[in-house]
Amino acid sequence: MTEKTDMKNKLDKLKLKHLQQLSDYREGLKLHPILKFLFLELTLRCNERCIHCGSSCGDLPSPELSLKQYRQILDEIASDFDVRSFQLCITGGEPLMRRDFFDIMEYAHSLNYNWGMTSNAVLIGKEEARRLRETGMKTISVSIDGLRETHDAFRRTPGAYDGAMRGISNLLEEGGFEHVQATTVINHQNMHELDALYEIFRDIDIDSWRVIGVEPIGRALLHPEILLDQDDWKYLFDFIREKRYEDMPVTYGCSHFLGLDYEREVREHYFICNAGIYAASIMVNGDIGACLDIEKRPETIQGNILKDRFRDVWEQRFEIFRRDLSELNETCRSCEVRQFCHGGSTHSWDFDKNEQRICFRDAFRFR
Repeated sequence: MTEKTDMKNKLDKLKLKHLQQLSDYREGLKLHPILKFLFLELTLRCNERCIHCGSSCGDLPSPELSLKQYRQILDEIASDFDVRSFQLCITGGEPLMRRDFFDIMEYAHSLNYNWGMTSNAVLIGKEEARRLRETGMKTISVSIDGLRETHDAFRRTPGAYDGAMRGISNLLEEGGFEHVQATTVINHQNMHELDALYEIFRDIDIDSWRVIGVEPIGRALLHPEILLDQDDWKYLFDFIREKRYEDMPVTYGCSHFLGLDYEREVREHYFICNAGIYAASIMVNGDIGACLDIEKRPETIQGNILKDRFRDVWEQRFEIFRRDLSELNETCRSCEVRQFCHGGSTHSWDFDKNEQRICFRDAFRFR
């Protein structure tokens, strides 16, 4: 046995030990979930129309809660939880499309919420960057989905790339934020731009670059030509693993069990689906659910904030998210890594067929 093989075997044994410990811990979370992330979907309106959008946002009517309702919601949650113990994650659509965005966030800040947001950053001028800092924004993730031409085409918005990069520049110039991140959704058509994007992000003072593969959800289901194939996924994970050893913090997202070859190699943590055990959301119409990327269906909607107290829903419902999806599928039930993936990410689960739309072990033969 070579020294390299021996080290690989030792690493595999260590990973298996950690994965088993995480599996045991997750069993406890089913009974005693810990709220770490609460998503507020402020609007479905967006100034872009991204091909891959999981929520199919764009220039469309959006049933939105009022400023008064958000203040009541934030008050109620603050009375039931320690708001410093979880992250309030602001999303949309594009959150800044709301004229009362800063009114909402100023109120959240006055109640000591920790909050961050996802944005396309096109609307973040110097004044907006200043107000984001003053209203207590800690973190932001800005979408950059390729070089200029690719990004604009993918988001079907001329000038989107320049607007996003200008927004990032304004945030960095303002300063005072804990974490400014760029997020890139890689698809079959922009894979070749990874190295060029790496050079761009290495030369600006962002805190991390999150690289994720396009997911088979939302509008992406209408565009199979952009979905990644086996070679694409392997190239993506090898790229991230290689760059993590250099001088730029690159990470994969939280989705999917990646097998022994890539778990803990492309991100700081092992896979665990946060839906319903760490994460919950209040949707644009007040519906309460888990991850916002999960298909909206009667069984995935757990209540509505306009008639249900969030604490009661979090503590007494969410059963669908606190079981193993693998129990619903014969192939998953017989899989030897079932105890580590638990059926995979809930957002990519096909609830009609009771099967996972994306499984690296099955489709891509990762260990």
